[in-house]
Amino acid sequence: MIKNYTEQTVKFAQNEQGTTLISSLTKQLSLFVDVVQQGSFTKAATLHDMDNSQLSKQIKKLESELGVQLLNRSTRSFSLTSAGEEILKQAQQLTDTLDQIKNIADAYQSEPKGIIRISSSHFFGQLYLQPVINQFMQRYPNVKVTLILDDKLTDIISDQFDVAFRVGKLTESNLIAKKIAKTHFALVASEAFIAQHGLPTTPQDLVQLPAVTYNNGNVQLDQLVITEEPHGQCYQTFKMQGNYKVSDVRSLIDAVTAGVGYSLIDLFNLEAPIADNKLVQLLTEYPISTMDTGIYAVYPHRKQTMLVSEFIKAVQDYIGTPPFWMQHIPDYSMQFK
Repeated sequence: MIKNYTEQTVKFAQNEQGTTLISSLTKQLSLFVDVVQQGSFTKAATLHDMDNSQLSKQIKKLESELGVQLLNRSTRSFSLTSAGEEILKQAQQLTDTLDQIKNIADAYQSEPKGIIRISSSHFFGQLYLQPVINQFMQRYPNVKVTLILDDKLTDIISDQFDVAFRVGKLTESNLIAKKIAKTHFALVASEAFIAQHGLPTTPQDLVQLPAVTYNNGNVQLDQLVITEEPHGQCYQTFKMQGNYKVSDVRSLIDAVTAGVGYSLIDLFNLEAPIADNKLVQLLTEYPISTMDTGIYAVYPHRKQTMLVSEFIKAVQDYIGTPPFWMQHIPDYSMQFK
């Protein structure tokens, strides 16, 4: 059956409009793959900035040109026909091959060009990626950038992102990850909170006090993994108690500044030195576990393009080594030596 489809494609190429037809067929096959991978005409259309009706016409045109039905459609769903299943496998190989060809060509370019789709959480994207994007697009005017901010984990492959920036513990084994910064945790509270509750001197004292905890559905920071003794090496896990859970970093810092509770934060959450918000660091002699977390640039399991690698490098250069946010807590790097 596949042989017949191949012969049909060759026949297209042999007529005087062959080049246009092959180009059109390749685009339509790519759209077909996206419809199946996304599981929805609407999602695939959004991916390509198309109307549903435009996408549907392209798929129908593909079926007409191939002479077979690829999808069984109902009002709200679709399923692959037998021919559609076979052609999908070949189409996926074709799109993978075209991606590899593009990657090879990109490697020989003198400077980055093309389109890059980036995924990130709201806070990290706004505070650390947007300044880099501003500079990057001025430096490389032939680059087009799409930045999608979402605090929930996105599917990098099905949503066709070129790179995603993630904070935490990595779980997806089918992706390549490059660590761009280590995580550094600190316990902070406002001066007003300390005046009201007193200064805790042990983890046991601290967890009796109200906390503000971060929770976005995927990540929940209400467990404090800290040493039992000052400058110790044996970690113990404590449950933080509090009436306020929040999924937005800025709201969390505002609540801590207002004295609602203390909080466990990653230092990249700080936009300014803690003294500017009248915050103080707690339990400075007790090391806090990083819990195997980090800040990563994650991309699909394939060769990096020049555009992606240059953008990751630009982000890493902007953040610095060590990250510039470590300066927001005085002498942080010296505390546990």
